[in-house]
Amino acid sequence: MIYQDTKFFLSLINIASVEVGKHLYWKLGNYTIHGQVFIVSWLVICTLLSISILGTRNLKRVPGKLQNFMEFILEFLQDIAKNQIGEHEYRSWVPYIATIFLFILGSNWAGALIPWKLIILPEGELAAPTNDINTTVALSLLTSLAYFYAGLSKNGLGYFLRYIEPTPVLLPINILEDFTKPLSLSFRLFGNILADELVVSVFTLLVPIFIPLPVMILGLFASSIQALIFSTLSAAYIGEAMEGHGDH
Repeated sequence: MIYQDTKFFLSLINIASVEVGKHLYWKLGNYTIHGQVFIVSWLVICTLLSISILGTRNLKRVPGKLQNFMEFILEFLQDIAKNQIGEHEYRSWVPYIATIFLFILGSNWAGALIPWKLIILPEGELAAPTNDINTTVALSLLTSLAYFYAGLSKNGLGYFLRYIEPTPVLLPINILEDFTKPLSLSFRLFGNILADELVVSVFTLLVPIFIPLPVMILGLFASSIQALIFSTLSAAYIGEAMEGHGDH
């Protein structure tokens, strides 16, 4: 009994060694940069650019496997934008929605598939950029700027009539909604990715290496769903902002 209690206590100590929040900081003038987020983000960006260039540099009428894959991804992302924004307006927003989806998917999968813990840093450790709240907030603010731009470019100053529709009594709630949208986007993505990495880390400490594999596979699925949710909601917010408020 004492042995089992001691073993359980040691297991708890091991779990406590799973660290959250330590970062490798770089100083750039007066600014502080999260080094590990910067490194993995650029690895993801370079990987996406390389695949894009390889897949589109030699387009053929009868596509090969890579070109087929690229066309499938493009059609999938076009469908997201078309369904949420509308058939007449979606084309100019496909690059933004596609970029958001692919970056988040690449970041999430980089955290789930690559054993970053094997790379020793002076402080902190490499991980998915999306398990850092600064990254998810930045992506959410980009979406906020995008839907404000979409609404103003489509409806002009008439866009602001949405704040007093259907009644001016709802003005405070409608203004508050513009703050809750980026908050919900950023915390949903951050919380899910951080939780997934913590669960895998804890299982790896407690049980042999092959046992956490089902959890990692489930994490890959959840990571893909999070990228889809973020990009779909971004497109939905843009589509909502472009509705004809200025025509009322």
